[in-house]
Amino acid sequence: MSNAQVEKYPATAVSTWSGYVYQGKVALYHCLKLISQGDVDFELQLDSSDDFAIYKHGTLVSAHQVKAKISSYRSGYAEALEKSAAIEFDRTVGISRYFHVSVPLNDTSDYTGTNGENVQFYVYGKNKYCGLGEIEKLTKELITQICISKSVTLSENLLHYNYCLLSEKISSKAVAIHRLVQDDRKKANKAAYESRIVAQLLLDDILIRNPYNSTEYYAVDLKARLHSYLEDRLDQALPSMSDKTYARARRLFEHIRITETSEMKTLCQLMKPSERFSSLQKADIRRYSGLIEAMNIEPILKLFPHYLDGEKKFYLPTALDLPLIDDREGCTSDLVGEMESNGELRKLLFEYNHLIACRSCESFTINTKYTDSDDLSDQEVKDRIDSNFTKSFCLSIMSKEDAEARLNDK
Repeated sequence: MSNAQVEKYPATAVSTWSGYVYQGKVALYHCLKLISQGDVDFELQLDSSDDFAIYKHGTLVSAHQVKAKISSYRSGYAEALEKSAAIEFDRTVGISRYFHVSVPLNDTSDYTGTNGENVQFYVYGKNKYCGLGEIEKLTKELITQICISKSVTLSENLLHYNYCLLSEKISSKAVAIHRLVQDDRKKANKAAYESRIVAQLLLDDILIRNPYNSTEYYAVDLKARLHSYLEDRLDQALPSMSDKTYARARRLFEHIRITETSEMKTLCQLMKPSERFSSLQKADIRRYSGLIEAMNIEPILKLFPHYLDGEKKFYLPTALDLPLIDDREGCTSDLVGEMESNGELRKLLFEYNHLIACRSCESFTINTKYTDSDDLSDQEVKDRIDSNFTKSFCLSIMSKEDAEARLNDK
């Protein structure tokens, strides 16, 4: 078996992954590179003429094929390079053809196809490759250059906010087209041609957007961090993931990508309802995603990832981490305190009142002392509840094992 064969990822996973994530990031980088050089008179088209392509006045000027983690040997890309050189669709004789790879290769000299067309390995600074973990830094450097050239004051928050928004614009378009590809290639091609992204709009996003509405900023930031974790998880685990595990992680990834930013505040609040949504950390994101991946039941990806038992009761996966018996008291105090100061969370938990902890030594119930989501605004009601005249609402915190047992018992 050759070295190139040994290093190949499973074909079912790598082809989708390279087109699904890496493509959008590389496309954004290339567009910003053109803008930083003073060119804003172009349109980006995704997933039709090639993985992505640049058009000017309706004519294709450069076609780009993107491959992630296939091999460290040029021979592993032979078929893809020949495809890149092909004269088809809008790829006419003499247009610029670029090949993007995420790992260093043993040979990155230009490739000449059997038809005589030239394919260049794309250059990132001094390298002819760029990994998934490196492209964010390079892209932010380009955003910084553009802002400096336009005399825009750039804070770390503004830089990160702009990067998140631009990534979202490209990736959402790529996801929409990829979904159509699965059903109808012809419709996908039509969508690609009709949904080009105009360079001037990318530049406007950089120069006009204001991140200092904290709620919007944190929602955008949290969406980006959750999505980034899923990217890394899939990227690192591809060789060992089963098809079933990969498919579930991929569906969660897709769901997060299409979730509106306005809904992210609520989703992130439900991921760890014991804390304010803006305080979620990477560990919380890892626990939440890991729980969904580990559950033996497929989640329902509608609004917020959830499960339903035989009585149509909702069960929500969370990042609650309660490995010790003593953790119950702190969790109870935090949840009740958060419900008292957060009316939106209170309403949500009255509907989604079975929370699955990512880790808990046992299941337990929290008696909230509230009978209605609006109780805390009425002192008379609070007094009556404290007098035990009314049955109060209980919140169920479940271990993964207990939740699975209930969900499987339909």
